[in-house]
Amino acid sequence: MRKKQNVLIVFLIGTAIFCQGCVVAAVGLGAAGTVAYISGDLESTETKNIEVVYSAALQAVEQLELRIVSKSKDALSATIIAYDAEEKKIQIKMSAPSEHSTKLSIRVGTFGNETKSNRIYQRMYNNMNPVER
Repeated sequence: MRKKQNVLIVFLIGTAIFCQGCVVAAVGLGAAGTVAYISGDLESTETKNIEVVYSAALQAVEQLELRIVSKSKDALSATIIAYDAEEKKIQIKMSAPSEHSTKLSIRVGTFGNETKSNRIYQRMYNNMNPVER
């Protein structure tokens, strides 16, 4: 009986260590709310309407010299699909749960790329919140 318990404990610890980086890699709090990198997607809820977030996303894609292959938008949702120089697919999805907030999801590549997702998000955030000079 004791041997089964030890095997189970080792298995659970191993699973926890193995899955640790897969589930939530980063969580931060900023003026925009909570930003989390979960299972390959950078997710955020912005306190801006979908028009502002979509415009900021288009500006970020242009600033980062990404190649847009499709874009669509209506009053409830928007999607931008682009590719980087390494031919990694970038999906930026937005949905409007209310008139004054937007849920945002950024995925780079099949399995996600936290560094690139954060870079795209930072550009979007700067475009949504310009610093007055």
